[in-house]
Amino acid sequence: MRWLETCGITVAIALLAFSNEAQAQSSYGIGRPATAAEIAGWNIDIGRDGSNLPEGSGSVSHGREVFAQQCASCHGDKGEGGLGDRLAGGQGTIGTPKPIRTVGSYWPYAPTLFDYIRRAMPQNAPQSLSNEDVYAVSAFILNLNGLVGADAILDAKSLAAVKMPNRDRFVGDARPDVKR
Repeated sequence: MRWLETCGITVAIALLAFSNEAQAQSSYGIGRPATAAEIAGWNIDIGRDGSNLPEGSGSVSHGREVFAQQCASCHGDKGEGGLGDRLAGGQGTIGTPKPIRTVGSYWPYAPTLFDYIRRAMPQNAPQSLSNEDVYAVSAFILNLNGLVGADAILDAKSLAAVKMPNRDRFVGDARPDVKR
């Protein structure tokens, strides 16, 4: 009989604790749901196919200027690396014992370059570059890797059309719960 009383008391305590927890999670009357405009301000991700790329454009020549001012101190004048990663060269080394992973040798999709630069660069002031500057720096880096010409001007359509050398060498994720 003592065991039944102990179980009953334990169940009663658990129910009380659960009911108090449910009440504690009720609204306190502060805050509000985010507006669509607020969500849109943070929804800056770019798909590998170029979906969600913003309007604007940038040239290789303008990218050279922005790169010299904002990027070269870490990545070198020609993307050769330094404090920051090497960005250019390395083509043909991915299958070797000492691969050189750069934008031109390793990255599978050009729009992800725009996405990364816009979100994370320059390291001391992420998200401070305009869309035009990000298109331009993307164009300059792709030019350093021989993927666009020196006179190229990139926008959403032309950036998404750049076929990266390593695109077909990435292995897809075959798990059934992963959407491609």
